[in-house]
Amino acid sequence: MEAQATATVKEALAALYHHPDDTIRAAADRWLQKFQHTLDAWQVADSLLHDESSNLETLMFCSQTLRSKVQRDFEELPSEAFRPLQDSLYGLLKKFNKGPPKVRTQICIAIAALAVHVPVEDWGGGGIVNWLGDEMKSQQEFIPSFLELLIILPQETSSYKIAARPERRNQFENDLCSSANVALSLLTACLGFDELKEQVLEGFASWLRFCHGITAATLASHPLVHTALSSLNTDQFLEAAVNVTSELIHFTVSRDSCGITEQFPLIQILIPHVMGLKEQLKDSSKDEEDVKAIARLFADMGDSYVDLIATGDAMQIVNALLEVTSHSEFDISSMTFNFWHHLKRNLTGRDSYTSCGSEVSIEAERNRRMQLFRPPFEVLVSLVSSRVEYPEDYHTFSEEDRRDFRYARYAVSDVLLDATDVLGGDSTLKILFMKLIQACGSGAEQNQNWQPLEAALFCIQAIAKSLSIEEKEILPQVMPLLPRFPHQEQLLQTVCSTIGAFSKWIDAAPAELPILPPLVDILNKGMSTSEDTAAAASVAFKYICEDCRGKFSGSLDGLFQIYHVAISGVGGYKVSSEDSLHLVEALSVVITTLPQDHARRALELICMPIINSLQEIIQQGESALQQVPARHLTVHIDRLSTIFSNVKLPEVVAEAVNRYWSTLKIIFDHRAWDTRTMESLCRSCKFAVRTCGRSMGITIGAMLLEIQTLYQQHNQSCFLYLSSEVIKIFGSDPSCASYLTCLIQTLFNHTIQLLRTIQDFTARPDIADDCFLLASRCIRYCPDLFVPTEIFPRLVDCAMAGVTIQHREACKSILCFLSDTFDLAKSPEGEKYRDLINTIVLQRGATLARIMIASLTGALPSGRLEEVSYVLLSLSRAFGGNMLNWTRDCIALIPPQALTDSERSRFLTIISDASSGSSLGSLTDRFAEISEVCRRNKAVQDIVQAALQPHDLAFTVAPRHS
Repeated sequence: MEAQATATVKEALAALYHHPDDTIRAAADRWLQKFQHTLDAWQVADSLLHDESSNLETLMFCSQTLRSKVQRDFEELPSEAFRPLQDSLYGLLKKFNKGPPKVRTQICIAIAALAVHVPVEDWGGGGIVNWLGDEMKSQQEFIPSFLELLIILPQETSSYKIAARPERRNQFENDLCSSANVALSLLTACLGFDELKEQVLEGFASWLRFCHGITAATLASHPLVHTALSSLNTDQFLEAAVNVTSELIHFTVSRDSCGITEQFPLIQILIPHVMGLKEQLKDSSKDEEDVKAIARLFADMGDSYVDLIATGDAMQIVNALLEVTSHSEFDISSMTFNFWHHLKRNLTGRDSYTSCGSEVSIEAERNRRMQLFRPPFEVLVSLVSSRVEYPEDYHTFSEEDRRDFRYARYAVSDVLLDATDVLGGDSTLKILFMKLIQACGSGAEQNQNWQPLEAALFCIQAIAKSLSIEEKEILPQVMPLLPRFPHQEQLLQTVCSTIGAFSKWIDAAPAELPILPPLVDILNKGMSTSEDTAAAASVAFKYICEDCRGKFSGSLDGLFQIYHVAISGVGGYKVSSEDSLHLVEALSVVITTLPQDHARRALELICMPIINSLQEIIQQGESALQQVPARHLTVHIDRLSTIFSNVKLPEVVAEAVNRYWSTLKIIFDHRAWDTRTMESLCRSCKFAVRTCGRSMGITIGAMLLEIQTLYQQHNQSCFLYLSSEVIKIFGSDPSCASYLTCLIQTLFNHTIQLLRTIQDFTARPDIADDCFLLASRCIRYCPDLFVPTEIFPRLVDCAMAGVTIQHREACKSILCFLSDTFDLAKSPEGEKYRDLINTIVLQRGATLARIMIASLTGALPSGRLEEVSYVLLSLSRAFGGNMLNWTRDCIALIPPQALTDSERSRFLTIISDASSGSSLGSLTDRFAEISEVCRRNKAVQDIVQAALQPHDLAFTVAPRHS
């Protein structure tokens, strides 16, 4: 049998790597992947690795197979198999001492995984590190292999590919910590081999996070530290030395360290060595990757010692970090951005000064530090502001390069905002204004060298929110400059964004400074230049109208003209349909400020072009309305949504909705099959309901009747979502009880017919999501109309059938509905429903508990852990003793090879603590531990799920994605 499997593996590998037919190669790949999960894979992979005739392709596949089997499937083997496996892996480690390196690495990872699985005693009592030390001393010819294993051991500790129980993983970490001195001694002994120096440094970096019991003073004089620091000045070992030094820096500030004072012996030797690298940052002959490594080291030092730096005792580090920030490569300079952010938080945060004592002392120390760091932050502003300049060859950039450039500008914006917190917005503005003036004098007004001008303006608009609207020195000089700038596309785009960014300042500007009309002219120009400038101008126009609405009350005609040109698509504007919504919103907020009579007329004026466009389509006949592309309708309906959302005049909007309802109803009736149009129309109705509330009058009744009828015919989930908004607004209104009861019954009855099995849920996740969102709204806003009805227990059954749906939002809505149900039973407000909910849940409790425990242990992705934990918590709080019994019966079904008696006991303790009132925060990590135990590998997960989901529960389980 083994010989046949071995031969088949060889044939499949030959086909995978050498067959000319893609179909056959793909089939071979699928077979090999499937084979790796079989029990035969252990023996075949081991045999082929020991076979001298195996080629490199076979060795690679088999070493990866054996590594993954040890990691995830170790429990397949009987306990007596450990020793032969250990011996075999040890033999392979020695066999591949001189390569191939990738094969040797897989063997090392397999041995490390084996060490995680088994207790320390199995390695001879002293653990794997002591065992390794003995082997290194007795068989020095195999030191390269032993050294690689020593490097990999600490790296694999945190690998969740290793299917070990959490307590075993924690014990292994403790074992490594207790072996750290031995490991460092072995690494030190290897320093005698010059060809192994890089690997020794790599190993030292790996082990440092396990050196909790070693003092900083001991490390400061350790030969490994001396070797690492002296290697910083060598090209050959620079990267490895940087990695070690970085880990040493982190060691001195780790949570396990005894405080910064105790770390000074090590810190005092680290800082001078790192500072000694400063000149290399400017060395043009230096390899770029080496410069990046050095810059990263400075950034690590800054981030780690920011508390020390903020006291002012290490200004040389600040100056060095400014050197890094000044580097011409953005990838290098941006490494310091986190440091400047952390330094700013330290300087401005109150927690940094608690040791100062009195308020007077705190304020004095804060002022001292802020003054001390003003010069570096002023330099920082000057340095980063040049980073946003458009390159001369920007027009040749790929989309990815343009995206990277936009990211760099956003990152610089964040740094500038950090600087304003230290320097103050006005001081930062003065620095940037000088850059702007310099740019203005460089020929930018003649459309030459526009990039510095745009860069300075971009930086100014980036700090807009940090400036007072009463700023009177710089901005009154900036705003009159804007109309004089050339209309180069990127510059015009930034000018438009700047106008929008300072809309509040423009509103507060003195009346004698007539700046608004020329700025509106610029926005007009922006709308007709390009799509990008039109987008920026539209957003700016929205902000201007929001914040300067009082200044437009006498110039509505001009605004309406801009609006009509933009939405008509004629007149030279390049405003996209999406960006036109900003203009609709702009006019809507201005209308809100008008007296009601004027607002009615204005609202009609902005709605009529939209309604007329819809009616033109409708008047072409039913056939044309059925066939027109959805976007021809939604572009107009989305504008109505924006109007209904932003005109905050309930009665005026309600009148408009009533007036236009006949048009909207025709679209409902003839396009109900069209998901995109219905979503747009329901969104418009949602905003109308939200704005108008109880002013909607009879229109709301007509709207609800429409969606009830259409939902039963076309199953559009957006009808459920619109109903959720109605329940939120009208649910507590007794006068609405009759039609809301009819709505609830109709929608839920139909949904339950649609969602009978998990396959139904998977096929209709949007309906599941919106249905249970609506159900939760009913529990919160109108429980009297929902909980006592016959539909409520049927919906609980429906939730149980679909809760294991893999769709994230639908799953979360179902889980939320269940927890809302249990919470209601426990709450004072839900006392009158308690007996009813108790009856419903007690009839289903055992099944419900099994579904939720199955969800916790693998039926749902681990990303749902917090929501599942909360359902278990709320179920435990509401049904404590019963829940404990249900859980006990449930986990008794799980075989002992998946869950031990102690793990069962621990699970029951968690449920008991949950019923006693423990918080979600304290329980989630404990639930996560049980979840991890049951998901530690595919075999265990399958065992657990099979045990928890027998035939009577099979309908609740969605097929898992491999």
